[in-house]
Amino acid sequence: MTRPLIGILGGTFDPVHRGHMQLAADAIHALTLDRLRCVPAGRPPHRGAPAASADDRLAMTRLAFADMANCEIDDAEIRQEGPSWTIRTLERLRAEMPDAALVLIVGADAFLGLPTWHRWQELLSLVHLAVTNRPGADLQPSALPPQLQAVWRRAYVEDRAALRTQPAGCLVSFTMTPSTVSATRVRQAVSRGEAIDTLVCPTVEKYIHQHHLYTHVAHPGLLA
Repeated sequence: MTRPLIGILGGTFDPVHRGHMQLAADAIHALTLDRLRCVPAGRPPHRGAPAASADDRLAMTRLAFADMANCEIDDAEIRQEGPSWTIRTLERLRAEMPDAALVLIVGADAFLGLPTWHRWQELLSLVHLAVTNRPGADLQPSALPPQLQAVWRRAYVEDRAALRTQPAGCLVSFTMTPSTVSATRVRQAVSRGEAIDTLVCPTVEKYIHQHHLYTHVAHPGLLA
C-alpha cells in the first residue's frame, strides 16, 4: 500500500528565518513529501521562554510559508495548555491522519538528544524519522550513543520510498543546503539596528519592524 507522505517540521521559529524555509524546501524535495506541516512550539519544555510571543511567532511562520506549495501551518501547540511535548503533537496528528505515513524532520543535533525527549522510545511507533545532515557531516552510526545505535540498526533504511509503505517505524537521512542563518543571529541583528533582509523573508522583516520585536534584548541562549 502506498500512503500519502506528510512531513512534520517543528520549531520555536523565534523568528522563522531563511534557514527554516530552505530546510522545508529541502525536505519536500528530498523526501518527495505530499505535504509539510510546520508546527510552531507553544511552550518548549527543554529551553527558556521564546523572546517573541506565541501569537507573533505563529503570525511570522504563516507569513514565511504563505507562498510555499504543499506547506501548511499547525497552530495546535500554540493554542494548547501546558508544555509542547512532541509526543503529544504526534499522537494528535496520528489520530487526525491514521492512514498517512508521517515523517518527523529533525536535525542531527536534535537526533543525538532524543534520549532526553519525553517518551522518546514511542516516536517510531507514531512516525518515521528523517535526520537532516549538514554537507560533509553525516551522522556515523558507530559514533552514536548505544541507545541510538540500536534505533539506527533497527529502523534505518536507504530507500526513502519505503516511507510510503507503512505509517511509521523507519529512519532515513538527507543532506540539507548549507545555511549560516540562526534565530539568534536575527535577534542580535535587530537589537543592534542591523539589516536583516538577507536573514528573513520580506514579509517577516516587515512584521518584526512593525511590531518592534527583538529590539531590547537578543537572548543569545536561544538557537532555534
